[in-house]
Amino acid sequence: MKSARPQPRPFRSLTIGMRAVGAVAMALTLASCSLFGGGGATSSAANGQADPAIVSAAPAELRSYYSQQVDWKPCEEGAFQCAKVKVPLDYSKPDGDRIELAAIKLATKGDKKGSLLVNPGGPGGSGYDFVRDAANTNISDKVRSAYDIVGFDPRGVKRSAPVTCLTDKERDASRAKSYALDTDAGLNEALADNKAIAAKCVEKTGPVLAHIDTASAAKDLDILRGVVNDPKLNYLGYSYGTLLGSTYASLFPDNVGRLVLDGAIDPSLSNEELTSGQAKAFDKALHSYVAKCQQTSGCPLTGSTEHGVQQIRNAISAAETNPLPAKDGRTVSGSTFVSGLIIPLYNNDNWPILTRALGQALSGDGTGMLQLADFGADRDPSGTYTSNSTFAFNAINCLDYPMVSDTASMRAEDQKLRRESPTLGYFFAYGGTNCEDWPYKHVRTPAPAAYKGSAPIVVIGTTGDPATPVEWSGSLRKQLGNASLLTWKGEGHTAYGRSNSCIGNAVDDYLVDGKAPADNTVC
Repeated sequence: MKSARPQPRPFRSLTIGMRAVGAVAMALTLASCSLFGGGGATSSAANGQADPAIVSAAPAELRSYYSQQVDWKPCEEGAFQCAKVKVPLDYSKPDGDRIELAAIKLATKGDKKGSLLVNPGGPGGSGYDFVRDAANTNISDKVRSAYDIVGFDPRGVKRSAPVTCLTDKERDASRAKSYALDTDAGLNEALADNKAIAAKCVEKTGPVLAHIDTASAAKDLDILRGVVNDPKLNYLGYSYGTLLGSTYASLFPDNVGRLVLDGAIDPSLSNEELTSGQAKAFDKALHSYVAKCQQTSGCPLTGSTEHGVQQIRNAISAAETNPLPAKDGRTVSGSTFVSGLIIPLYNNDNWPILTRALGQALSGDGTGMLQLADFGADRDPSGTYTSNSTFAFNAINCLDYPMVSDTASMRAEDQKLRRESPTLGYFFAYGGTNCEDWPYKHVRTPAPAAYKGSAPIVVIGTTGDPATPVEWSGSLRKQLGNASLLTWKGEGHTAYGRSNSCIGNAVDDYLVDGKAPADNTVC
């Protein structure tokens, strides 16, 4: 079997669930932020003063960052306010180089309680884009009337000292390339190509590449809390945003206000355990999709649920041998097929899109599957990649997780994943090749969250979540101790903003009124 360069664990693809069903080709604007010289943070023309109490409570060596005066200016046709926030490049050298984080604010029109900072997932997801594109629809009127909604691009992401590696044409070529990873020759070829890409990342990105780990991003989050003048952090984190949130809670327990962690990642799990959990969860979600598809008219999958899944498996294998043509002249290999297949599984509202694309594919046309794969890679129809999320994803994970990358272990993992997920397991294997020759070693060792604060935290899980299996939310809730678990009986990735009033009201009451839901509430 052949595969393109192994696809990363797709926490980042959460954003498909935050957009309209028909928005598969939606283009986003790409901007960047540069690396600045040494010294503490300095203020620009300011429109707000730092709270002296917040500044005095910050570590002495970082107070210049907490006291910076942030200039919020109208942006996005005047509907929002935008700013740049300075943070240290390296927290062990706070007087050294600094970078800027891009932030966006949807100001409340009600009686302001504070700011709600938001992270949509990833690693590599843009909080700026989420607030701009989805805050008005995915965050309730009640919450928006109480808080300024603040999104930001974490370090390494899109507008905030972004990880930069390949040109758009090079990205197309990289995504299209296939390797026989279960052969030594194919594996060695993939390793060589990944090593070359890593070298380009170093060349084009610069020193920030060594400092985009989650712990550094959590320290940035506390500076963001300080510059919006909130004594406690109020935060909504989806998917990878839950790892960022639980890391923050462990590092800054006394600064925790109201934290909602939706679609939780268990921080104690290794990369290989996370991969196994996802492979099984996506297999479960695929079966749920096929069963639903077969209950609707126009479904191209016949027979039993297992028979329908087998048809998809056969189509993937056929595309591996003879890639499907698409209308734009490109072709769809088996791995591209799988990349397109998993994207609609993040939100069951998008299942009809998958049905149409599968119908085309089974008739010999790969156009629909390619469009879905492009959407997951943030490629618009013109061939422009509108974000750096794939590169940021890989770079952050290589710092956050030790990877098993010796050949024997990866071969064994491949066989295990095939047993656990016969349709998709192989395409989750060989993840260790992504970090084998990465220039910076991991700085984080997976461990349980260590929260000792007095403020209760809300954790949300979804029973049919393919990307963050519901069991992970239960594990995180136990690790946090002072927390409540909400569970939605539903399909797709995450719950708040796309589930039901039971979840929505529980989150709203917590964020606005401080009323934590009863632990183990099921909606």
